Amino acid sequence: MTRQSAGRTTALRHSRGRRSDLGALVALEREIFSNRLFAGHLISRASFRRLLASPSATFVVADAGTQIAGYLLVLYRANSLAARIYSIGVAARFRRRGLARRLVAAAEKDAARRGRKVMRLEVRADDRGTIALYELYGYHRVGCAPGYYGGRVDALRLEKALGKEPRQHS
Repeated sequence: MTRQSAGRTTALRHSRGRRSDLGALVALEREIFSNRLFAGHLISRASFRRLLASPSATFVVADAGTQIAGYLLVLYRANSLAARIYSIGVAARFRRRGLARRLVAAAEKDAARRGRKVMRLEVRADDRGTIALYELYGYHRVGCAPGYYGGRVDALRLEKALGKEPRQHS
């Protein structure tokens, strides 16, 4: 997962991604999602290659020195007011540093810049920690997809109106 990057602290680079990121993204995807819980939902090398070149996809990448610490992939449909977080992943050694929140915030900003009014995503219905984080970020439940993950685990559909920040609890 190495790549060239300026700086020693974790830096956030927002772009459509670069072809030179392909190997690092594929390796990170496998590191994070190759367990049995996400079997069948790995993004293939060919799909990463296609998405990196697609104007309907944006990658937000968190760099830590020469490594990709995390990424978020957003998909955009033509003539839609919604954007969709398709995948997000942070390497285990870089978790609990606020990277996921920064990735989501950058993706929301890009979607709003593209004129999108809503950000949507699916999350495992049994992943309470991730659901709680998205709800903290202002996402709310709008539906369920039975058997979404491998035909065995349901997904919750979440969305957030862009341009509206969640109220802070005191």
